[in-house]
Amino acid sequence: MRNEQIQILIVSLKRLLRRGATRQLINIINKTHMADLSIVFKELSSLNREKLFQLISDPEQIGILFSKLDESIFLEFVKTVEFEQLVVIFDHMPSDDAAELLGLLEEELSDRILAKMQKEESDNVEQLMSYGDDTAGSLMVTDFIALEEDVTAKQVIESLQNKYLDVEMPFYIYVIDDYGNLVGVSSLRQLVVVHPDKPLKEFMATDLVSVKTYTDREEVARLVSRYDYLAVPVVDDDNRILGIVTVDDVIDILHEAATEDMLKMAGVGDEYVETQTIIKGTRIRLPWLFASCLGGVAAFFIIGGFEDSLVKFTGLAAFIPVIMGMGGNIGTQSSTIVVRGIAMGRINIQDFSKVVSKELAVGLILGVTYGTFIGLVAKFAYAGEPFSWALSVSVGLAILVSMSVAALVGSAVPLIFERLHIDPAVATGPFVTTSIDIVSVYCYFMIAKLLLGL
Repeated sequence: MRNEQIQILIVSLKRLLRRGATRQLINIINKTHMADLSIVFKELSSLNREKLFQLISDPEQIGILFSKLDESIFLEFVKTVEFEQLVVIFDHMPSDDAAELLGLLEEELSDRILAKMQKEESDNVEQLMSYGDDTAGSLMVTDFIALEEDVTAKQVIESLQNKYLDVEMPFYIYVIDDYGNLVGVSSLRQLVVVHPDKPLKEFMATDLVSVKTYTDREEVARLVSRYDYLAVPVVDDDNRILGIVTVDDVIDILHEAATEDMLKMAGVGDEYVETQTIIKGTRIRLPWLFASCLGGVAAFFIIGGFEDSLVKFTGLAAFIPVIMGMGGNIGTQSSTIVVRGIAMGRINIQDFSKVVSKELAVGLILGVTYGTFIGLVAKFAYAGEPFSWALSVSVGLAILVSMSVAALVGSAVPLIFERLHIDPAVATGPFVTTSIDIVSVYCYFMIAKLLLGL
C-alpha cells in the first residue's frame, strides 16, 4: 500500500511541476515526509529536482531530505545548491547527520562549510568526523540530557521544559556524579511516576550498558537490538558520557549490514548496482565467477572420468542436476543462517560444535527424506530395467550424502572464516555451491560405480 502511495505522489508532483502549480506543490511538500520526498527525487530530472528544492523553505526539513537521499544523488544535487544555503542547512542538521554528509563532500568544500557554521555546531561535527567511519563515535549525537545525582524529579521535568527543548531524542535522563562520570540512567516513565522531591540517585537504574567511542557500530546495533534500548550512551575511557547513539541510526546500521552481507554472499561486492561503474562491477564479480568456472571444469573432468559408465547406464545423467541442485540449495540455506547469526551476534566461534552438528542433523534428515523420494522416482522411471533398484539406491544415497555434506560445509565454513577474522559473508554463494557441486557429482558416481558394478 505504501508503494502505491509513493507512486501516486511521484505522478502528482511530476504533473504539478509541468504545470508550474507552485501553491499546490508547496501544500504537498508540507504534508509529505522528507523520507518519501527523497524517493521522489530519484524519479525526477535534474531541472525538476531544483524546482522542487526551491519550494522547501525549512532548513531542518532540507537537512532531513539530504540525509535520506542516496549518496550519488546527494553528491550530484549538492553542487547546485548555493554555498550560503548549504551552511544554513548544515547548521540546522543533527550533528551526526551533518558529520556523515560532510564526510562525503570534497575536503575543500567540507572545510569551507565547517568554517562558516556556528562555532558550537561545527565543533561538535568536527569531533564526530575525527572518529573512525565504522565506530560509535562517528554515529553518536552530542545533544543529550545528563544531570547530577542530587537533582530531583521535579527539577528534571523543569529542565526538560526549559533547557533541553532542542534535544533530538530525549528518551533517557543520564545521571552523572560530581566528576562527570556516568553512574545511572532514568527513563521518562520513571521520572513521572516517582515523588517530585525524590532525587535521581534514589530511582535511577545503575545496571546500564554503554559503549566506547571506538566500539564497532555493528556491535552497538547488536546491543540496542538485544536489550530493546531506544538509545545507548557513548563514553570515553574515563566513563564520561560524550554522546548517545539513537535507535534511528541503529535501524540504518542493521539495514546496511544486512544489505552488505546479502551482496557479499552473492559475490557482487558490497555496493548497490546503481552506485557501481561497469568496470568496478565486472572486477568485483570476476574472481567469484572464476571460482564457479573452475568448479564447473572440475565437475566436467569428474563426469568425463565416468564416461564409460554413462554410456552403459544413460539414466545416471538424468539425475545429476537434481543431486547438485539439492546439495547447493541446502548449502546456501545453512551458510545464510550461520552468516546471519554471526552478524546479529547470536552465533560465535564457541558455538561451532553445536551449530555444525545441528545443521548436519538437519541435512541428514532432509537427505533421507528427499533421497527416498527421488530414489523411488528413479525406481519407477526405470521399472522395466534390471538395474532399476541399484540405480534407485545410488540416487537416494547420493542425495543423502550431497545434502549432508552441504549442510556441514555451509555451516562450518562461515564459522572458520570468522575464526580467521575474514568476513564470513564471503564464504557463501559461489564458494559453497561450487565446492558442493564437485563433491556431489564425485560421490554420486562413486556410489553408482560400487552398486552398479561398473
